[in-house]
Amino acid sequence: MNLAIVGAGWAGLAAAVGATEAGHQVTVLEAARHAGGRARSVVHAHAGRSLTLDNGQHILIGAYTETLALMRAVGVDPAQALLRLPLDLRLPDGEGIALPDRAPPWDALAGILGARGWGWRDKAALLAATTRWQLAGFRCAPQTTVAQLCAGLPARVLQAFVEPLCLSALNTAASEASASVFLRVLRDSLLGGRGGSNMLIPRRPLGALFPEPAIAWLQAQGQSVQMGMRVNALARDGAQWRVDGQPFDRVLLACPSWEAARLVRTAGCAADTWLARADALQFEPITTVYATSATRLPRPMAALKGTPAQFVFDRRHLGEDGLLAFVVSVSRGTREELQQQVIAQGRAELGLADLQPVVTIVEKRATFACTPALERPGLQIAPGLSACGEYVAGPYPGTIEGAVRSARDALAGLS
Repeated sequence: MNLAIVGAGWAGLAAAVGATEAGHQVTVLEAARHAGGRARSVVHAHAGRSLTLDNGQHILIGAYTETLALMRAVGVDPAQALLRLPLDLRLPDGEGIALPDRAPPWDALAGILGARGWGWRDKAALLAATTRWQLAGFRCAPQTTVAQLCAGLPARVLQAFVEPLCLSALNTAASEASASVFLRVLRDSLLGGRGGSNMLIPRRPLGALFPEPAIAWLQAQGQSVQMGMRVNALARDGAQWRVDGQPFDRVLLACPSWEAARLVRTAGCAADTWLARADALQFEPITTVYATSATRLPRPMAALKGTPAQFVFDRRHLGEDGLLAFVVSVSRGTREELQQQVIAQGRAELGLADLQPVVTIVEKRATFACTPALERPGLQIAPGLSACGEYVAGPYPGTIEGAVRSARDALAGLS
């Protein structure tokens, strides 16, 4: 088939690679000048030099099997591009939970029993809760929030395990986040085989991790990738579709939900339910504050106790530019306010008296709010017209793996 893919984010490029491998002719149309969507690289000038940064400090996990396979398909070796570490939610002073490098469930058991600063009641309560969740098949009522699921757990367990894990995985506060999706993430990471819960921290900018190699791979296969090409309208033409007048057998919308909804409306097809669900999605911002300090942190990543940032990354451990990256999930306030608060937090909590800001990046619609019983838009919009992206119906929250898997599923329904 002759396939048009609108969007060169992770979902769109994943679909383009999969379609190419299946023998289809592909044209990728991207409105921006740079690929990657909401997981991309940006260039920032600082102190007379150009820094290639990410629009937000991202982290993958070992359970991202489809993403890792996709990287290999375009010539990227995950072992070289990613720093693999066992799950570690400890504070800078070492207090908290960290899993050892063992097969599940022994890694989680050892991590909970060895959590520093936790009392025996804290450890027993989390072990009892995880056992209950496992016996229930990691399922719960769709309307349940993470806070309701974990009601009764000690405050230390909530603050040091549940809340940071929920924010990092779902980018939604525990009081508003879907417990069903949270449990699915726990199941696939903690029980998904050895290494499933490992943290995979990029050693390279996000653009070099997949989008740029994917484009080079596609072009080497004779496929067309057109940047700076915003699609204005879709039109049905018998069994085909026209994208700004150009005919295609199938069209795959791999752009953000609001942009996909705009294009669906130009097509005039009967897609009221799909549009209503797309329009109803709410989005959460993520702020990343990049800063400098002469002090090297003891680990590549540490959880933070205060607010507003939940995690800090020391990129010197990654062989990069020596910057610290502070991540504020579900961020509230202006860029200037958040930057001031994070710098004050870093100086106080990490003892970094010389901490200075470099740049603060706010991704205003980083992920959809992963709330209970959320009805997400489906893959199929109309005959020959489909959608993919982290927001479409599926078991995962707004993650890179969710986007990649949606692309795989969308291709399976194109025939």
